[in-house]
Amino acid sequence: MSSGGGGGGGSPNNSEWRFNQTLRNVQGMLKGRSFPGKVMLTRRSEPISPPEYSPRSENDRYEYEQNGGSQEVEGQASGNTTDNISSKKPISPSTSSVNSLPDAQGLVSGARATDSARITKFTNELSRPAVILDKLRELSWSGVPPYMRPNIWRLLLGYAPPNADRREGVLTRKRLEYVECVSQYYDIPDTERSDEEITMLRQIAVDCPRTVPDVTFFQDPQIQKSLERILYTWAIRHPASGYVQGINDLVTPFLIVFLSEHLEGNLDTWSMENLSLQDVSNIEADCYWCLSKFLDGMQDHYTFAQPGIQRLVFRLKELVHRIDEPLSKHIEEQGLEFLQFAFRWFNCLLIREVPFHLVTRLWDTYLAEGDYLPDFLVYISASFLLTWSEKLQKLDFQEMVMFLQHLPTRNWAHHELEMVLSRAYMWHTMFKSSPSHLAN
Repeated sequence: MSSGGGGGGGSPNNSEWRFNQTLRNVQGMLKGRSFPGKVMLTRRSEPISPPEYSPRSENDRYEYEQNGGSQEVEGQASGNTTDNISSKKPISPSTSSVNSLPDAQGLVSGARATDSARITKFTNELSRPAVILDKLRELSWSGVPPYMRPNIWRLLLGYAPPNADRREGVLTRKRLEYVECVSQYYDIPDTERSDEEITMLRQIAVDCPRTVPDVTFFQDPQIQKSLERILYTWAIRHPASGYVQGINDLVTPFLIVFLSEHLEGNLDTWSMENLSLQDVSNIEADCYWCLSKFLDGMQDHYTFAQPGIQRLVFRLKELVHRIDEPLSKHIEEQGLEFLQFAFRWFNCLLIREVPFHLVTRLWDTYLAEGDYLPDFLVYISASFLLTWSEKLQKLDFQEMVMFLQHLPTRNWAHHELEMVLSRAYMWHTMFKSSPSHLAN
């Protein structure tokens, strides 16, 4: 087993070494306790511990169990796990020496042992008469067990009420309301639509086959039709933005999660023929309402000229300048504008940039962030970009454009995504304690 603790014994190309270096560099700068979803920073004189944070996917736990536990030692040795960064050793905020920081490997070793404890925490939280959403968000930030995702996502988005006694009744009513909306807006002849509505429906019909084209399941005619109904109904009921290309991608995580309640096995083996019409209707309704809730806090991302996204791109540029000045300077010297590559990142929330099997894990963190997501997206995008800092600094303008349009993430596993999230979390904590370091 590689110790990985000192960082000096590893190669800069080794992902464990890079993670430990990032952890050691940033951890000493933390000035207070930070909670995923809502950063709360206080200056205190007594020693503190980093927050309970687990950039370790629960998906891997299930893969591990299915393999009979054979990956236990391998998972720890590779540095994949940081299920509980709460160290037994307190960290003093006054500590400036890197040598006095706790060993990084000590922070990540034994993370597998906390998996069952986290499952128990989820189970206990969901069994309450009224779920405490702040606690559920804190747990969910680090990944949600796949079989719990449908219920937890409905709760995190405010679609299902925290009170267990009301939950079934609310879902039944909202699903019926969706059916009525489809009947009123979608299931009508074109003669009853305006020219703008006809144009919008045609654009949606063109975009649906382009949605996650690498995943065969999304080419199923029934899935295409469900996607079309959801998008058109949402657009008609949200006239301030209407349909904007990219929103079609945002429906896909919800479709996968809510379909998983009814279809077993791998996505490649799913068939819509195994679903009843009522199942399809309920799944569509849940996707529609969750999409609506999700986009409520990002309305100006999809209105005319998409000012919300442009604002995030500007903040990303400022953040990269603070974190990695050499890369920032190289991008500027080459004449590459952040808008040229980051606009799509924010528009589609990185769905097109990472392998689709990692998207639902990424969205666990998105939904846990809640209203704070737009702010945190800047840090995720910075962490994502800086994954290739060394490579990008060797490329000219045209090479950078091509590279950023075809990022080498096809073979990414959960570990690479957790690396991105953990760096984003640490940078967010660091810069939130010194807001004057970033432009408003």
